[in-house]
Amino acid sequence: MSEQKSLLVFAHADEAVAFADVEHLVSGVGKINASVALAGAIADGNIKNVIVLGTAGVVGHAGEDRPSLDTIYQVTKLIQHDFPLPSADVDPTGEVLLDDYQVTMATGDVFVSDDQQRAHVLGLGASLVDMEGYAYASVCQRFNVPLQIFKIPSDYADDSASIDEWDEIAKQKSVQLREFYDKHLV
Repeated sequence: MSEQKSLLVFAHADEAVAFADVEHLVSGVGKINASVALAGAIADGNIKNVIVLGTAGVVGHAGEDRPSLDTIYQVTKLIQHDFPLPSADVDPTGEVLLDDYQVTMATGDVFVSDDQQRAHVLGLGASLVDMEGYAYASVCQRFNVPLQIFKIPSDYADDSASIDEWDEIAKQKSVQLREFYDKHLV
């Protein structure tokens, strides 16, 4: 039997540009793509844990008026923001590394880029918003695989956020994620 390995996951190839020399999975954007790709990788592989690195919109963080776009946060609770029926919160079960930067993240299949959407997500108690986290956590929970999610904000998830600029921003954030990975996760 082969040795179990960690699976490094990104939603989008632009988030992974600084990781060309590291084995990883790019799941694709959105909850369905994330679910299918991660479930397939876990089912096919000998995975001991999953580490997700990527970008997210930031809507707020305790004690911060305008959160930094250069802080890496560890997601310790996930909720859905685009589902009309109540859904259970999902908590990643991997080791907590960032005691001072733990956050709740809301996931939905929409790029949050206006003040009304942002206010809705903030009202749910989330600090970050993405399009895959809840799906990753649900799949890992189903397969009983520990999960850690680390996100760096790409935008403020408000009227200033532009999906047109996101690709270039994500490539820049990939470099910051690589520095974090090399320091804390290798």
